[in-house]
Amino acid sequence: MIPRWGWIVLGLGLLAAGIFLAVPERTGSAPERVLRLNVGTEPPTLDWSLATDSVSLTVISNLMEGLTEFDEQLNPRPNLAERWEILDNGRRYLFHLRKDAIWSDGRPVVAEEYEYSWKRLLDPKTAAEYAYFLYDVEGAEAFNNGTLADPERVGVKALGPLLLEVRLRKPVVFFPALVTFPITFPQRPDLIERYGEAWTDPAHLVVNGPFLLDRWWHEYKIELTPNPRYVKGRPAIDRIHLYMVQEGSVALTLYETGDLDVTAIPPVAIPSYSRRPDYVNAPVLRNNYVGFNVTKPPFHDPRVRRAFGHAIDRSIFPKILQGGELPATSWIPLGMFAHHPSLGLSFDPARAKALMAEAGYPEGKGFPSATLEISTDPVARLIAEELQAQWKRHLGMQVAINTQEWKVFLKRVQQDPPPLFRLGWGADYPDPDNFMAMFTSGSGNNHTRWLDERFDTLVARAAMEADRRRRQALYDEAQRLLLEETAAIVPIFLSAQNRLVRPEVKNFPHDPLDLWILKRVSIEEKEN
Repeated sequence: MIPRWGWIVLGLGLLAAGIFLAVPERTGSAPERVLRLNVGTEPPTLDWSLATDSVSLTVISNLMEGLTEFDEQLNPRPNLAERWEILDNGRRYLFHLRKDAIWSDGRPVVAEEYEYSWKRLLDPKTAAEYAYFLYDVEGAEAFNNGTLADPERVGVKALGPLLLEVRLRKPVVFFPALVTFPITFPQRPDLIERYGEAWTDPAHLVVNGPFLLDRWWHEYKIELTPNPRYVKGRPAIDRIHLYMVQEGSVALTLYETGDLDVTAIPPVAIPSYSRRPDYVNAPVLRNNYVGFNVTKPPFHDPRVRRAFGHAIDRSIFPKILQGGELPATSWIPLGMFAHHPSLGLSFDPARAKALMAEAGYPEGKGFPSATLEISTDPVARLIAEELQAQWKRHLGMQVAINTQEWKVFLKRVQQDPPPLFRLGWGADYPDPDNFMAMFTSGSGNNHTRWLDERFDTLVARAAMEADRRRRQALYDEAQRLLLEETAAIVPIFLSAQNRLVRPEVKNFPHDPLDLWILKRVSIEEKEN
């Protein structure tokens, strides 16, 4: 429940979007060093076996840590594993855990808790969308799809309290990077069995990372505090406020009034702020796409999907978003190995109309009604309206737009994907496999219902290919199949980071993965 005191109402815009609570900091000679951020929306879950969205993963990544972490160059390095061995030509890993890593309740972090977490993720009863991330573990895919009943045959095993063995069905060149990701973090079976779905509530959650989950006011704010038992020492800040302000203009107002320390900038405001010293623009490995449920008419026809792709002039999106975004036809983003800018469907209205005629809809006549499903985010709406206008202008199609609150929209595309939707995908680890494996047949993040054995084989072969030229060729072939031959998705633009950061906030991360790992952030005293 939100306290009654401290409400700040900032005009009609705030009243329309929700209300913001300013929590007073403690008084005295040493005020709390509080970092106030806007994550935009309510995290759908803090269970790292179930989390799939960036907001949930941002919170989890500040509560928990895993075997490895990224250095400043995005290379994996030891974290809660002090070292690892690669054996059997890359098919077997031995992770040696730190002896001094403990949970926030004082219990040591042990290998059995990694084994439990991985097998819980893979258990069909968990229904984890990210289960496919571990399919290269021996027996993992069979266990997840129900053809293997015995979890003991899955290739992850605690050989002792501080030794974790992972057996792979094939070498995976990026495996140490994969285990930086939250789905691989350890879990406490005693707490999950005791509290059920409530195990991630602040009263029950036990963590091993730099911060504790102190309070969670749903649909409003999460507060984190330092974990005194964190193995690498206490973070420099005393408290983090993670607000859930959906309207970018409202968040910007709160920054200007001193109630937020960091905020994203809405596209319309970027020109006014781009020359300020607190403005940050940085690249990010994040692509945006139009997706189709290929099992639902009229988008079951690849000619229709290709027509919709050819009818998009991607050069418009950087102009309306104004934040350094880049047009994209390739799914593997710029800045990542195997990016190939010439792949995908180019803007070609004549070809788009010809494809629609081939599909039986000349000049759009007879085409059934279509609705583009998006979240309620205002930027998502801006993008959708541009797509709507282009499809009308270039194809003669009147496409409706339907918005849903983020959690509802995410659940919809997970459980019963609509025929037409728009989503984005940011890199979980800096390897093209992260983007390509997303659309394999076993991926829980493949919301297109598109299944292709040839694509699956190409992606699997690329994951174990050490020669960069051969690996590039495999990804090129896979991208042509995904983007051109079948057009299961249509990439439209690459995102960029555009935010304001107060000068007193030091070491706020701006890496290409857009990971908000806040343990190194500090706050200097403001000058009077």
